[in-house]
Amino acid sequence: MGNNSQINRASRCAVIGHGSWATALVKVLTTNESSVGWYVRNADVLESLRVDGRNCRYLSEIEFDLTHLRLSDDLNATISEADIIFLVMPAAYLKCYLSDLQVSLEDKMVVSAIKGVIPDEKMFVTDYLKKRYELTDSQLCFICGPTHAEEVSHGQLTYLTLACQDMVNTRVVGEKLKTPFIRINCQKDIKYLERSSVLKNIYSVMVGIAVGLGYGDNFISVLVANCIKEMYFLLDPHSINDLTKFSPSNFFGDLLVSCYSSHSRNRQLGMLIGRGNTVKTALNEMTMVAEGYFASALMPYLTDAQRVQLPIADTAYQVLHQGMPARKAMKKIEDLLS
Repeated sequence: MGNNSQINRASRCAVIGHGSWATALVKVLTTNESSVGWYVRNADVLESLRVDGRNCRYLSEIEFDLTHLRLSDDLNATISEADIIFLVMPAAYLKCYLSDLQVSLEDKMVVSAIKGVIPDEKMFVTDYLKKRYELTDSQLCFICGPTHAEEVSHGQLTYLTLACQDMVNTRVVGEKLKTPFIRINCQKDIKYLERSSVLKNIYSVMVGIAVGLGYGDNFISVLVANCIKEMYFLLDPHSINDLTKFSPSNFFGDLLVSCYSSHSRNRQLGMLIGRGNTVKTALNEMTMVAEGYFASALMPYLTDAQRVQLPIADTAYQVLHQGMPARKAMKKIEDLLS
């Protein structure tokens, strides 16, 4: 791919990661592929998959046909044997996952299914991958949309959006993920899609705080509407009135499902904080990573760089990283929205 070659329908796939979203994507891929590589670095999960065909920690009710899996705890072997690499882990752990990587990604298609930022790098995931591994735009693909793993793994209707500068490569990846219950939308602009996917996690935390504090649907609907306005303002400050250029499922859909769904880990984090837990205690109670926590730390750098004001997102930063009490933060937003 470094020489502008393209992947094709026969290209082999591998998934890096063993959480709920990784498990769901593997389940989808195995419906289309005869063999899918799966790098699992957790010994207990790997053993349970090999013995029982189930992930003992995430979505344990989902059973796999082991004849369709190439399970391994060897990162380099898994990547060597594949042409399309799906990265599916919390953004904060990406560098750790790839720290032992010795295989070149020059001839690989890298698909990020990560809606987050690299905390110590203050970078979005695809920006980091492009810089660190010298990937071209045609080698990078991003998956987004309202995609709770719990629903995808059980075959409930889901709309995925894939973004890559090379539309041929995008469609090949899409064909590997397309099933009777998964509809695929292909686009070119990773930047807008990835940034909106990160922002919606931050806003979902704020909605969760409001729920935890006891606010009702009337207020929350106004809060979400203003989150949408902020999101568009950051994505395209010069065309704030031209919302028709954005796909509703990419932006509205992903934001809404994160703000309202019981599956949303970011909403759950916010609810814990709203109910009186400290940020540290709330994070410790979470069984899965809430990307909105790490993403919110990027807000001062993002708003300064683009010279925009995002008061709701900035308030999330103040609560999660500067110790602002949840009730004080929501009163601030009340005044802002009045």
